[in-house]
Amino acid sequence: MCGIVGYIGHREAYPIILNGLKRLEYRGYDSAGIALFDGEDIKLSKTKGKVNDLEKKIESEISTNGTLGIGHTRWATHGVPNDVNSHPHYSNSGNLVIIHNGIIENYESLKKELLKRGYSFASDTDTEILINLIQDIKEKENVKLGKAVQIALNQVVGAYAVAVFDKEKPNEIVVAKLGSPLAIGIGDGEFFIASDATPFLEYTKNAIYLEDEEMAIIRKHKDVKIRKIKDDSLVNPYVQELQMNLEQIEKGGYDHFMLKEIFEQPSAIKDTYRGRLLSKEAIIKMAGVEDNMKKFINAERIIFIACGTSWHAGLVAEYIFEDLVRIPVEVEYASEFRYRNPVIKENDVVIAISQSGETADTLAAIKLAKSKGAFVFGVCNVVGSSIARESNAGAYTHAGPEIGVASTKAFTTQITLLTLIALRLARAKGTISSSDYRLHLLELEMIPEKVNDALKSEAHIKKIADIYKDVHNFLYLGRGYNFPVALEGALKLKEISYIHAEGYPAAEMKHGPIALIDDNMPIVVIATKKGHYDKIVSNIQEIKSRKGKIIAIVTEGDTSVKELADHVIEVPETLESLTPLLTTIPLQLLSYHIAVMLDKNVDQPRNLAKSVTVE
Repeated sequence: MCGIVGYIGHREAYPIILNGLKRLEYRGYDSAGIALFDGEDIKLSKTKGKVNDLEKKIESEISTNGTLGIGHTRWATHGVPNDVNSHPHYSNSGNLVIIHNGIIENYESLKKELLKRGYSFASDTDTEILINLIQDIKEKENVKLGKAVQIALNQVVGAYAVAVFDKEKPNEIVVAKLGSPLAIGIGDGEFFIASDATPFLEYTKNAIYLEDEEMAIIRKHKDVKIRKIKDDSLVNPYVQELQMNLEQIEKGGYDHFMLKEIFEQPSAIKDTYRGRLLSKEAIIKMAGVEDNMKKFINAERIIFIACGTSWHAGLVAEYIFEDLVRIPVEVEYASEFRYRNPVIKENDVVIAISQSGETADTLAAIKLAKSKGAFVFGVCNVVGSSIARESNAGAYTHAGPEIGVASTKAFTTQITLLTLIALRLARAKGTISSSDYRLHLLELEMIPEKVNDALKSEAHIKKIADIYKDVHNFLYLGRGYNFPVALEGALKLKEISYIHAEGYPAAEMKHGPIALIDDNMPIVVIATKKGHYDKIVSNIQEIKSRKGKIIAIVTEGDTSVKELADHVIEVPETLESLTPLLTTIPLQLLSYHIAVMLDKNVDQPRNLAKSVTVE
């Protein structure tokens, strides 16, 4: 959600910043802008719309010379999406310019004070208030830019990642972070700033990830100085070597990142269990679990906290953990959990799930759980992310970068990782037999190959998509382990095609949704042979008697459902607990092809952001 890019060094800044903004488009945004210093003055251009719109505007509006600059993609919070509210923003003096991710919650009181002092505001944003507060402090206190930023940020309430520079001192950029991610790429006499490392991968593999309430003064040809915002104490920065490469963040011949990531799932799942799953030795090795085994074994309860697709992965994990580990499980929306007064005990284990590791609600829920004495285990994909650092322990999914806003491989790799944890705990507790444990390991090891088989149905799924692309409503039904998959399938369709869809437990159909069924209503039913198969067949018969159109996800070789359904999509057979890893594949492809046929922006759906870093 929102994206920051900056550069200071010996290269032309404009192409680096523009390309960096394109790399951050996946985060979700509605406007974009760039500010450059050409040696004499700040050249600024911004617009509502996409980065391509900005690029066209810049060509006719400003010169692109200069070795210092900042750029931004904005997801509107304060003020509607338009050119004026887009970032960057000037101070009233015209000397300072800022880009900002996050929300300043006390902006109204700050604005009133600044209005009394003669400041005026062109936009409706909280960001313009912040840059003028910095200017006011700088002039009134007669301090340097870095000190002015520090004093200002001690007066604001909210979340932020900011980058600020002063045209009167164009050899430095000041950056700071609280609640929104910010990385500093370190080159040879040059520095890169970005919301994540993707904008500067081709220039350096060395990066510093700022911690909350830290700021950095970045100067050409000098070391980065990092300080605590509250007490001004110096911080010894940890320089991290990046593991990503350019190939991972390019489309690689696919039409969309989403399709690429759907087809990456066999390798992503394998990468997630590689080195952890040793089936021949019947061993699962996970340092984060092993080092905290007592916490898990003695847990009175496990609480999963997450949002969106990650919440659905938590629902699947609830079935797995209660079945295999025999520990009571609750699955909570982080956005609700953080605002309740939840009952949390010291013997509770909280497992926080997030692809980006930056989800604001999940991060806040972690802090709440820790404050009440719970042990927090983080499951995320991005190394060095805020949730990874805030958790007591954790594990990465190793899915590789996920650029498409609609999560696909994040879901399957999260389930894979959570299954590994459940199996390791079940073995330690003695709640699974040796034979059943070995069978699970062998089956999990075979899942990538079976996902590959499921992907071979793409052409068939595309034909089904063409039949139903113009309908206005979908219903998704599943039972047991596949009820969360029904929810996830409905979410995918809503996210990228904008078709209304709902997921339900199949047995709940009679408690309301059955009223919606007619000959115009397609119903996607997950009807694998594992788990309550006879019951799901009965549900299908109820739908058919009301002329509903059935798209069934079935186990290879199924005949009973095939006789009833209008369309069937086969997936390979596996253990019931592992079926979500296979049944979700056709649902991802169905959503993708419907959205493409409707000419939707599959990778950047309207109003959505990849990483939701504000409330």
